[in-house]
Amino acid sequence: MKPLIWGVFGLLALCWTGLAAASVQITEWMLTAIAAGQVTDAANAAGQWPVPAWLALWIDPAWLKDMQTAWLGLVQWLGQVLPSTQSLSGWVAPLVWTVWALGLLCLLVPAIALHWVAGRLKTPTTLRKAQP
Repeated sequence: MKPLIWGVFGLLALCWTGLAAASVQITEWMLTAIAAGQVTDAANAAGQWPVPAWLALWIDPAWLKDMQTAWLGLVQWLGQVLPSTQSLSGWVAPLVWTVWALGLLCLLVPAIALHWVAGRLKTPTTLRKAQP
């Protein structure tokens, strides 16, 4: 039971980490495009972001387009709030990884609790062969 618990935790943690890594790369690419003066063309450029080779194996391109659009909206909103994208790029990646760490903690706490509960469960006794 314990290997199953940690296997599921590992799979979810891997997916969560991949999402965070992809989000950081997309955000950095968009901030570079905005800093280059492509603010009006950023919406069109979002669909042209080159998918990294490691990401193409794991993520559906249609889902990636939705994620690009969501991050574009967030970056444009933050670009309006902050005076320059250079100051924005300095703290977006740490913010994403902080959210990642909090999400991983939310995965780890139930995994530890389930590990503890699985250890407390009594296993059924096995029958022994009777001595003749």
